[in-house]
Amino acid sequence: MAGMEVDDGSNRVGGKRNFPGSRTFGPRIPQVCRFWQEGRCLKGDACQWQHPVAPETSGRFSGSSEPLGYKKSNYSIDNRAGAHVASIGTNGSGGQRRWGRKQQLQNLGEKVPFDSKRPLRDTVCLYWIRGNCNRGNNCNFLHSYTTASDFDIMTKLKGHEKAVRGIALPTGSSLLYTGGQDQTVRVWDCDTGKCSSVVPMGGDVGALLSESGWLFVGLPNEVKAWNMQTAAQQSLSGPKGQVHALAIISDLLFAGSQDGSILAWKFNFALNAFEPAASLWGHTGAVIALQTAGGRLYSGSMDKSIMVWDLSNGQCLQTLHGHSNVVMSLLCWEQFLLSCSLDGFIKVWQANASGTLEVAYTFPEDSEAAGSLDGALMLCGTVDAKGKPVLLCSYNDNTVRLFELPTFADRGMLFFNDEVRALQVGPGNLVFSGDSAGDVKVWCWSPALSAGVA
Repeated sequence: MAGMEVDDGSNRVGGKRNFPGSRTFGPRIPQVCRFWQEGRCLKGDACQWQHPVAPETSGRFSGSSEPLGYKKSNYSIDNRAGAHVASIGTNGSGGQRRWGRKQQLQNLGEKVPFDSKRPLRDTVCLYWIRGNCNRGNNCNFLHSYTTASDFDIMTKLKGHEKAVRGIALPTGSSLLYTGGQDQTVRVWDCDTGKCSSVVPMGGDVGALLSESGWLFVGLPNEVKAWNMQTAAQQSLSGPKGQVHALAIISDLLFAGSQDGSILAWKFNFALNAFEPAASLWGHTGAVIALQTAGGRLYSGSMDKSIMVWDLSNGQCLQTLHGHSNVVMSLLCWEQFLLSCSLDGFIKVWQANASGTLEVAYTFPEDSEAAGSLDGALMLCGTVDAKGKPVLLCSYNDNTVRLFELPTFADRGMLFFNDEVRALQVGPGNLVFSGDSAGDVKVWCWSPALSAGVA
């Protein structure tokens, strides 16, 4: 990538992590809770660190949004890691989906490489996940990355020293881009699985997005844009605080940032550069998730709400109040909007006769079950080897759970050493995950494995 400052890996960003709970001598200066900034502080008002709330602002919009014609992705699955969104499958008839809960029992013994007659708990062995279980065949816990019978891990990509927050696979490219809180973007060769370069960013990477030959990186107080063909670079200023989410619709690039604002830029072909186009205000907490579909922008925030924006005039059409904690991720499937939150619930939203969105289904159906699942972090949509739509949702208990849509039938679990905050679908319905331990894993459906996909 000509024109970019590239580190061969010998000069990685290091230093100790400044945990919110660390103590120092002398008068303590109030600090913002880092976990609150990342949307995963569970202490609420009992937290000793600050949970600041941005002043409430009224909706306003500036700039224009005439279409310039970004090329659409050729993927039938369009799950942009920066925006944490996907459009997955159709029901074939164009009819309404009926939502309901249906559980399926998983045969854990099929995934266990030791005596299946031994007592076995449906919990992964944490020592085995970390690579140091000494009990071997005598261990009573699961020695597997997954309980799904038709979904398995292909490979692991190790290199990031801190949490992975974004994954991008440019259309028609053999390169994979990952970014994380070690303040780097890593470039991987998909043919060899090797990291070809490490690009210092100078700040935590909060989101990645690739579109029409451009790679966009969400950083503190800016978005960096690189043209992957010409190596042209541009720094898009304006965001205040960490950029957590990115999305594109038509000619507009959107970024959701820590101060609750959503900023937009459009590409000026005459100047060969991105220019500020719009500002949308309304959230009173950091914007964590963005999704675009049908001429609308959906934004999820730490203020526990989802806002629906009309991009023809920049007005907020509706504010959805269905979650009791931070809205972490949004996803569109057919005519539905799906959302997940640290409250543990996945909400399915559908337009009523008047055109406003309302909750059509909540998973799980009772609060006790939601509490047992811990906070829901990230949504991703794909289809299995038979073409059935499958929803992946990561949780604070270091798992990703698979649900078949629209029934939410259980399709198994994936296990990790830390929580997963980045999920991305690639060619052939491969799934890429990035966790807070810095690992990137590649997953696929079993027929792909038997066909020798590397």
